[in-house]
Amino acid sequence: MKLRKVTAASAAVLALAVAATACGSSNNDKGSGSSSGGGKKITIGIKFDQPGIGQKTPQGYAGFDVDVATYVAKKLGYSADKIEWKESKSADRETMLQRGDVDFIAASYSITPEREKSVDFAGPYLLAHQDVLVRANDSSIKSPADLNKKNLCSVTGSTSAQNVHDKLAPKAQLQKYPTYSACLTGLQSGAIDALTTDDSILAGYASQAQYKGKFKLGGFKMTNENYGIGVKKGSALKAKINKALEDMVSDGSWETAVKKNFGPAGYKNEPAPKIGVVKS
Repeated sequence: MKLRKVTAASAAVLALAVAATACGSSNNDKGSGSSSGGGKKITIGIKFDQPGIGQKTPQGYAGFDVDVATYVAKKLGYSADKIEWKESKSADRETMLQRGDVDFIAASYSITPEREKSVDFAGPYLLAHQDVLVRANDSSIKSPADLNKKNLCSVTGSTSAQNVHDKLAPKAQLQKYPTYSACLTGLQSGAIDALTTDDSILAGYASQAQYKGKFKLGGFKMTNENYGIGVKKGSALKAKINKALEDMVSDGSWETAVKKNFGPAGYKNEPAPKIGVVKS
């Protein structure tokens, strides 16, 4: 009788152990399946609200930076369907790269000595110039000096408005908005007198159908903006991306992307810059 009780107890313990093992196996299998799904991906930061440069539309993503990033990704071994696009606002770009949120950023990202302290840049792949966008009927802004005492808008984290204030119009009233689209709304309503950033970006906005005839570029060419592709400091991707950019220029894909994205606005772009040469 005593033997039967011991056997029954042992059987109960054995059953519990088997059940626990089965539960553990189920959880491990689920985790393994989850981690191995989806295939190889690359995450790229772009702007979502810059027509002609980087824009999220109902049809997908479009713009010069999108075309450049897609070409580079392909050279790195990632087809278009393996790209995950992430919005990279100006104020967030360095942090996104440092945290590893993205593999690289192509988002009208001007190469500056200050930024190079935090991240590395491949390129440059486009030379733009800082300019202003004003209302088409505004004849009071004919030179950068005319921006003094005007409400001048740019986005938080951008160098554009600060450059104008420090070097050309020290009495300009700086207004920093979260996006260029917000600046454009202020310009249209009259709350803002001028929107400043790169001429390539401004041309994209001015060429949109809903704004046709409402705005004009100042044509000031106040600075040189060398667009680079940002990568995490010390990343081996820099050299690989530079090679991809050289290929893009040599095989004609760069020129095709320029005409496709800037041609409708009549934007007169500079020739493709030499990789590694930043024009001051």
